[in-house]
Amino acid sequence: MKRTVIASLFMMIACKEEKKESKTVVEPHPTEKKMVQNNQSNEAEEAKKWLEKSIVDYFKDDIGNGEKNLQKITTEDYFEYKTDAANVDLDVDGSLTEKEFQDKWKSKFDPRKAGIGIGFLIPAQDWINIEVESCNLKSTSKDEYVFNVVLRDDGFKAHYPSVIKVVKENGSFLIADVLQDEPK
Repeated sequence: MKRTVIASLFMMIACKEEKKESKTVVEPHPTEKKMVQNNQSNEAEEAKKWLEKSIVDYFKDDIGNGEKNLQKITTEDYFEYKTDAANVDLDVDGSLTEKEFQDKWKSKFDPRKAGIGIGFLIPAQDWINIEVESCNLKSTSKDEYVFNVVLRDDGFKAHYPSVIKVVKENGSFLIADVLQDEPK
């Protein structure tokens, strides 16, 4: 009987010790946390600078290079998506109806915010001098940065708000989505 009680006590102690070990959580050192946060904020700042420069350069370049320049600064999916959105219901090869467009892209993007029938970043066909009025970080996650952006064209006294998602792929930034409101 004594052996059974002693064996039971050893078993209970062993189980309690095992539970204590499993509860131990190793927290990263505070300086490691700070380094990760600093790296993320540095990357977000780099993404912001890249986005602002890319937008200004896109609108300053020759309009004939628009498609080529758009491909350089956007992901493949977004480029195809925006091309489809701009051509909805047009009489061109490969154009989609609005329903076809929505069905094709609803799993990857929000087709209601695609800017159907309008250009990249602004709904205007013409512009004089597009500048970035504001570009504020809205949210961030691993290699993805979302900005609230307002573009302005002082020549036409116009402001164009949008939400732009930038991703980091293969060491460089690309625009992965633009949420545009339809013109009223």
